[in-house]
Amino acid sequence: MASPTTSPGDHIRSVRKRLGLTLAQVGERTGLAVSTLSKLEKGNVSLSYDKLMLLSKGLGVDMAELLHDTQGARPAASGGGRRVVHRAGDGQVVDTQSYKQTYLASELLNKRFTPLIAEVRARTLEEFKAEFGDLIRHPGEEFAYVIDGEVAFHSELYAPVILKVGDSIFFDSEMGHAYLKAAEGTCRLVATCAPRNGHNDQMTQHFVEASQRLAAPAPPAAAKAARTARPKAKATRR
Repeated sequence: MASPTTSPGDHIRSVRKRLGLTLAQVGERTGLAVSTLSKLEKGNVSLSYDKLMLLSKGLGVDMAELLHDTQGARPAASGGGRRVVHRAGDGQVVDTQSYKQTYLASELLNKRFTPLIAEVRARTLEEFKAEFGDLIRHPGEEFAYVIDGEVAFHSELYAPVILKVGDSIFFDSEMGHAYLKAAEGTCRLVATCAPRNGHNDQMTQHFVEASQRLAAPAPPAAAKAARTARPKAKATRR
């Protein structure tokens, strides 16, 4: 089981070292910059769903290994028999400004879909894109069911739609999309994400990256003031 204080960045570093890969080699496999990979491992930048998918595919591991300490876990034999029970409050939490996501059954490898609960926080597309850069897209299909509040679903091909408690949506997740908070109070949904090919080695990202960026300490105000004051001091000496 993962330690409560173990971050996704720790798991990524652990998997990379176990495979004997350098950051540069991981960059070649994933297309991610070495500087970005380093920041992800150190927890200085948040890990998005899309980046987690790239890492999962590039490293050749199930995404569960990048969210949970699953080394030594065995994939299910044909026919199954696996089972995991999560009590209320259990799960791997990935916290960002736009979402608080709780990934369920994260210790199971080779799942055909990824179940999660998401609390939606971003209210505007501008706020969402400021964190993720654009609408989110990832290979496969996605289903969401609203359990609290109201959620505005935005996509690149359709007009926005408001989803209320009990409403659901199923869509191609290659299509750029975003969930936004559309009512006061808590807005939550249950979602499942599944790649079309049935392999879960590409499933997860934007969010762990955004979570780590959110947790990174801001530069102290005094340091900012000092940096601002230095050019003025030089001008005075002249």
